[in-house]
Amino acid sequence: MVKLTIDHDDDGSAFDATGIFYYFSAFFLLMLSWEVNDWLIRREMRNNINKGLDFTNGIRILGINLVIVMPIAALLYYLAIFELGHICKIDTDNPWLRFRIDFFRAVILGFAAILFNMFFFALQQKKELENTMNKLKKEVVTSKYKSLKNQISPHFLFNSLNTLTSLMYEDRDLASDFVSRLASCYRYILDNREEDLVSLEKELTFLDSFIFMMNVRHEGALSITSHITVDPKEFVIPTLSLQMLVENALKHNYFSKEKPLEISILSIDKKSIVIQNNIHIRKKEENSTKLGLKNIKKRYAFYTNQKVEIDTENGYFKVSIPLLPRDIQEINVIKVS
Repeated sequence: MVKLTIDHDDDGSAFDATGIFYYFSAFFLLMLSWEVNDWLIRREMRNNINKGLDFTNGIRILGINLVIVMPIAALLYYLAIFELGHICKIDTDNPWLRFRIDFFRAVILGFAAILFNMFFFALQQKKELENTMNKLKKEVVTSKYKSLKNQISPHFLFNSLNTLTSLMYEDRDLASDFVSRLASCYRYILDNREEDLVSLEKELTFLDSFIFMMNVRHEGALSITSHITVDPKEFVIPTLSLQMLVENALKHNYFSKEKPLEISILSIDKKSIVIQNNIHIRKKEENSTKLGLKNIKKRYAFYTNQKVEIDTENGYFKVSIPLLPRDIQEINVIKVS
């Protein structure tokens, strides 16, 4: 394109002083447009990490880039034609026409470089998105399997049956209720073993049975309260996520009738649910692996950019999980325009 817009001598040489200037200036403006565009895209990604590159911010980046590059191109060709024409050997019979041609070529070249750069970035973004989605799919499958395996583990069943055996000699009515709740828990787990998302209503119903069983097992040493103000039919959450967080509190804290464990489950507007407990850390030789929390984070990452927030303050451990709309679609990590 540069060669076609340069006046050469009759010998057709393209590597005289004029040709060299135009080739180097074109290369300089090409690289300037490319690097400025890269910088603008990286800045946009930092400022809008959840949005990605779409049509709106793409047009804004294009405009800013041209505003930066066009004055530099105009200055470059003005100096070459009007001030340094004797060095660059540029035909100055009609300098303003020459300037307009050169400037127009620079704009076209910069515009093409910017569009190609954005197209290249979009392809890279799409590839990263596909890799992230495939990775998250594998992690979700693994997490679902671990969640199910943990709930039907022999340890869980043994503790439940051990409690049931004691109840049969002490309170047959309570034992009957305990069996019904245990059956309800397993029915829920098995019915939803293929579902990664369930309605908040179903999860709370299951959690109610689970809490009942835990209260029976740890009579007087455990207090679990729930205050959900949203319509549970309107939202979904990852299967067993609430139960896993309650069990996480039971697993990592010491509690007794003298020092009961208090667990609260609260909804915050229509945005999230907070599970918090007072802290009585068990003394352990090994550090916690926090696999349960990692499990929940990975499952949420598949559906939303909203983070699972974990905080410790004023003697309480808090985990906040986002509420997902019931019509949520597959992964929405980054939208590719």
